[in-house]
This record gives sequence, C-alpha cells and structure tokens, in this order.
Amino acid sequence: MKTDIVQIDNFGNGFAEALAQTKKAAQFRDLGPHESARLELIADEMLNLARSITGELQASFWIESDALHFALNMTTKTVMDKEKRRLLIDSTTSRKNAAANSFISRLRDAFEEAMLSDTSTQLYELPADIQADLAGRDFQSPEWDHYEQSVLFRLADDVSIGIRGGMVSMTVTKNF
Repeated sequence: MKTDIVQIDNFGNGFAEALAQTKKAAQFRDLGPHESARLELIADEMLNLARSITGELQASFWIESDALHFALNMTTKTVMDKEKRRLLIDSTTSRKNAAANSFISRLRDAFEEAMLSDTSTQLYELPADIQADLAGRDFQSPEWDHYEQSVLFRLADDVSIGIRGGMVSMTVTKNF
C-alpha cells in the first residue's frame, strides 16, 4: 500500500495532511493505538528533522507499507553545503550516503562532496560603546539540539538518507 503524496512547505502547509496520511496508513494496517501514535511521532520527527537541518522545506512525503513494515519517505531539494551534508549523513543509522551504493555513485559522491562550499560566517566589529553595553552577556547562534535525530534513532528501525546534488531523499523504516 502507498499513501497519497503530500506536498509540505516551510509555512506549515501539508504537515497536518502528512500526519493524517500517517494515521490512515496505521488504520489500514490495523495498528493499535500505541503503534499508531509511534508511527505518527516518527513521521512528525522525520519532517522536523529535515526542516531543522536544511532550513527550508519544499518536500514530498508518502508512506509505503507491506503488512506491518512501514517505510516513510520524503524528498526535498536544498542548497547543499559541507555542514548541511555532514548533519544529514550523521542523521542516518549507517552514517553513509544511501545514494552512493555503487562504484560510480561513490565516485560521483566524492566529487560532489569535494565541490561543496564551506559555510561562511561573517564577523562584524562592534563599536566600543556597544561592546561595553553588551559586556558579560553570552550571544551565541542557536544550534540544532539533535532532538529529532535522537527520537528517530530510538523509535525507528532504520534511517537512511540519500544525497545526490541538492536532492535529498530520506527513508525511515519501522516494523511492528
């Protein structure tokens, strides 16, 4: 069984529909309330993980299931840099790019990785009077707390991410 493909964006459009499709898939396979809630949580955290890492989200989401085996799929396009790629690969169970599974695809993956740009930060010098007003305060950019990643690792059986160019495909599997 394959659910409808739901288009999701950064403005929250499609999130409720994606969770509704998840609930329908659970009902179709006669999952109990505990398993159904778990599947919905996996879907929610999967979509939030992608948004947290990529920063933008124009994604397609669907679920494929066979008996009690569920594969939650999402594809999105992003502007890739080295840091984003590292975060995505670190979010997988195998710590490998799923799209690099043959010699040619591994070679392509190595070239793509070498061509990625580093994330750049710009440092600005503040005037002395403003620095004095800010003395003793800690201003750091908010970093991703890896919450979604830890939830997925605990609940899902496998998390795989394939990166080819700027296209990211993510598959999270769960057997009940």
